[in-house]
Amino acid sequence: MSRLAQTAGLTDVQQEILSTVRDFVDKEIIPVATQLEHRDEYPTEIVEGLKELGLFGLMIPEEYGGLGESLLTYALCVEEIARGWMSVSGIINTHFIVAYMLKQHGTQEQKDTFLPRMALGEVRGAFSMSEPALGSDVSAISSKGVRDGEEYVLDGQKMWLTNGGTSTLVAVLCRSDEGHPEGTAPHKSMTTFLVEKEAGFGEVRPGLTIPGKIDKMGYKGVDTTELIMDGLRIPANRVLGGTTGRGFYQMMDGVEVGRVNVAARGCGVAQRAFELGVSYAQQRQTFGKTIAQHQAIQFKLAEMATKVEAAHAMMVNAARKKDSGERNDLEAGMAKYLASEYCKEVVEDAFRIHGGYGFSKEYEIERLYREAPMLLIGEGTAEIQKMIIGRRLLEEYRLQG
Repeated sequence: MSRLAQTAGLTDVQQEILSTVRDFVDKEIIPVATQLEHRDEYPTEIVEGLKELGLFGLMIPEEYGGLGESLLTYALCVEEIARGWMSVSGIINTHFIVAYMLKQHGTQEQKDTFLPRMALGEVRGAFSMSEPALGSDVSAISSKGVRDGEEYVLDGQKMWLTNGGTSTLVAVLCRSDEGHPEGTAPHKSMTTFLVEKEAGFGEVRPGLTIPGKIDKMGYKGVDTTELIMDGLRIPANRVLGGTTGRGFYQMMDGVEVGRVNVAARGCGVAQRAFELGVSYAQQRQTFGKTIAQHQAIQFKLAEMATKVEAAHAMMVNAARKKDSGERNDLEAGMAKYLASEYCKEVVEDAFRIHGGYGFSKEYEIERLYREAPMLLIGEGTAEIQKMIIGRRLLEEYRLQG
């Protein structure tokens, strides 16, 4: 076990779960990750292994067949999985965001219907907020849900849907003007719809099309897609929570979980990059000694390890804050911002340590170098995080009088 990124105060159960996941990563993910990534192949066997371990039900309450574990336990598992291959952590992230949103905001019927099957991995979740034209401006959402008797008719195009092809339940954010007169603030006229579908591509149910995978620089294996709704009809009882107009708040609650997840992914990728860098530095020789004996490389390793440790500490703090029931947008924003930036820097330093070999696809660091940039934009760019952090700080430190 690495000395870095240790977490104090874990229970015996948490330690056992993490040990099991770490062993699975070392034996089942790391040996095949680069090969699967280069082929952009979905890791079916790995996902089946995660289902057998019960990880798809990790945060789902025991009454619904899950393990009922905390966000901290989940984040530490994500850190371990991302250390093996970041794409695998993405597969379970959107699943957990949807499960969390159902647990926190769903009707009893919605919880009873979906959570037991989600805990088993039989129903796989994805959530859809982004659109082609809006970027970080969620208030500009144009997809609409219009009431028609006992159904809603959904129209619009969504973008950057992780697990778009493999998921069977998608939480989709749309504008719904029903009961919200003209002039209502945009965030108060949004609704989350629970859309069930078949896995696959093309028309996966009448009115709903998943065109195919988006070809990406990195973050391969996991399917990232568009989602096109054209007269998609869903029953009114598939409005999350049963009431329209609450979608923005439900999504933001889920995104806070997602930001802790992205921070955990950054920690895991950075830790793996450090492991690769410190190992290679002790094998590569120049001027009659290993490069690890050169002071310049020792300085680089020291900086990398410090960044790994600092990012891990902030991620753990953000997870524990959310678990306590307190508002954690400040901590989650800080953790996501720092972990993703540090991840990029640690990966680049490991790449530099490898020299010319880091540019070769035979070396694992090449894959990490292409994966790290996704964390800079996933679940909100650095600029969005700094905006959230700045506003929250002004709330906390507002001058009196």
